[in-house]
Amino acid sequence: MRADVLVVGGGLGGVAAALAAARSGRSVILTEEYDWLGGQLTSQAVPPDEHSWIEQFGATASYRALREGIRDYYRRHYPLTERARGWRDLNPGAGWVSRLCHEPRVAVAVLEQLLAPHRGAGRLTVLQPYRPVAAQTDGDRVVGVTVAHRDGDQRIDLHAPYVLDATETGELLPLTGTEYVTGFESREETGEPSAPAEAQPTNMQAVSVCFALDHVDGDHTIDRPASYDFWRDYKPGFWGDRLLSWRSPHPRTLEIVERSFTPNPDDDPLAVNADQRLNPGDGNLWTFRRIAARRTFVDGAYASDITLVNWPMIDYFESPVIDVPNAAWHLAQARELSRSVLYWMQTEAPRPDGGTGFPGLRLRGDVTGSADGLAQAPYIRESRRIRAEYTVVEQDLSLAVRGEHGAVSYPDSIGVGMYRIDLHPSTGGDNYIDVGSCPFEIPLGALIPTRVENLLPAGKNIGTTHVTNGSYRLHPVEWNVGEVAGLLAAYCLERGESPRAVRNTPALLADFQDRCVAAGVEPRWPQVAGY
Repeated sequence: MRADVLVVGGGLGGVAAALAAARSGRSVILTEEYDWLGGQLTSQAVPPDEHSWIEQFGATASYRALREGIRDYYRRHYPLTERARGWRDLNPGAGWVSRLCHEPRVAVAVLEQLLAPHRGAGRLTVLQPYRPVAAQTDGDRVVGVTVAHRDGDQRIDLHAPYVLDATETGELLPLTGTEYVTGFESREETGEPSAPAEAQPTNMQAVSVCFALDHVDGDHTIDRPASYDFWRDYKPGFWGDRLLSWRSPHPRTLEIVERSFTPNPDDDPLAVNADQRLNPGDGNLWTFRRIAARRTFVDGAYASDITLVNWPMIDYFESPVIDVPNAAWHLAQARELSRSVLYWMQTEAPRPDGGTGFPGLRLRGDVTGSADGLAQAPYIRESRRIRAEYTVVEQDLSLAVRGEHGAVSYPDSIGVGMYRIDLHPSTGGDNYIDVGSCPFEIPLGALIPTRVENLLPAGKNIGTTHVTNGSYRLHPVEWNVGEVAGLLAAYCLERGESPRAVRNTPALLADFQDRCVAAGVEPRWPQVAGY
């Protein structure tokens, strides 16, 4: 199969890239290995992690359309209370992590709506469930990618002048021989205050297998996981308690704190103020990433809230799952950890009344669309990252370093983002690294590989470091990166120029930046302070 643009990986960056290229009139092939498009928003089941100004600015127009589409879907199809229906910034789950916490299936529906006209017009072909298994190159160019059906033997050879890697782990980089880095770079290489003296390529952030829960009458205890005894007794040296407990390090202070857990607190959804400048929101784990608050809906519509478990105790940091021979085994163990956390909560977790266990907790695999009840895909925080023409480093955006000056402003900015430098415990034994950040820009140079000419990153695989990936890995930034990658491929095809030439030729760069702005990309921030 052939197209103008091949996008491998149908997460948020991949969908944004496919939309941008198709809206530019280009033929597109989009592949995805899981049953749902949307990546961390859907198959990984992670509610949006967003900055405090997301309702006003700091995202592309198409990302804003996705968010409003999700709200409109609820208003059209769900039995909201009249009070919730009139809530301008409707937050169906009333979660504290984000101003828009919702069931992943709704995002799937809206993403499919966005893509539907391009599929109908024949500009876009979506191949699911397919994953990349091989690539063909000619010098500094990628000439083809072979994808294999996830559940069968069928293989398809795909060809396009531009190939975008929107996979969760940068899978095309080793397949195409594109230079890349993994893990923690050294302080000597990056100059970053948080970097170690020597590079640690296998030191990567934990992966997590999320799951959805409600709490209803009855005993819904799952079968005891085979490795439950191991995880129940597992006590990381820096954790301050067993991993399976309500106690864990506070990400920002590393103080050992105890979080509360109160199923169905019957709180007022409209009273939730999901602003991470004021409160990280994780004090009560039930409401932290809640994706359906029953009081948002008419009486009787929901028997219980639904909460999404992406909490400290499900972080799997025993081993990386990139560039290791036993990655599949470790991913299976990450799923086993999540099942063990659920079983612990159902049987042994301390309750506020002095008892133990919450047998009414019910696994909601119907919400995550998976056979085993957990999320379809693991939440991968850290990808392989290209060796780029420009690599974003900690001192570009650290609030401690930049202070009132704000983040570095790049002449080749093609978007914006904001999130604290938020690194979860890692496979190298590191505790949280959580550093204040300034609202930052996305430089085009971070999307340009040092050598390969027609492969573009379209997700978490851009030119960041282990440290700055902690800010650039979140939902709106991934979407912005993917959208610009799609726009860049279409622009290069139109002008007969290379991505490298666009970045390094002032007239072309200015013209392309104008094209991005016309498409709804915000290249600069207004005057706002970091946190």
